[in-house]
Amino acid sequence: MKQILIVFIGGGMGSVIRFFIGKVLPYSGKGFPWNTFWTNLLGCLLIGIITGYFLRNSSENQSSLVLFTTIGFCGGFTTFSSFAHENLSFMRSGDYTILLAYSMLSLTAGILMVYLGILIDKHLH
Repeated sequence: MKQILIVFIGGGMGSVIRFFIGKVLPYSGKGFPWNTFWTNLLGCLLIGIITGYFLRNSSENQSSLVLFTTIGFCGGFTTFSSFAHENLSFMRSGDYTILLAYSMLSLTAGILMVYLGILIDKHLH
């Protein structure tokens, strides 16, 4: 039960921050969805930094912190469902250029951001 509560609190915090980013960078449903793109990339960078840290400093005492930060916070902060919905909208509207650019750029940049986050953590310590 404790683990569920930890993930719940982390996810709630990530979701609230995601909500505020949506207010600062609103998406009209037209053009490139920058708010989802940048949120997901920031989440990828963050999970890379967190993963790098926990790979270097693993102990059983940190399992709650791992749950809170990775599954909870990053899971609530990033948004695959919005990404998928936006891509479906591009398909329906026939905007295949943005569909391909958004999908490929998100995937490639997301993986690179996780790797960059791990490198950043490595250089910080």
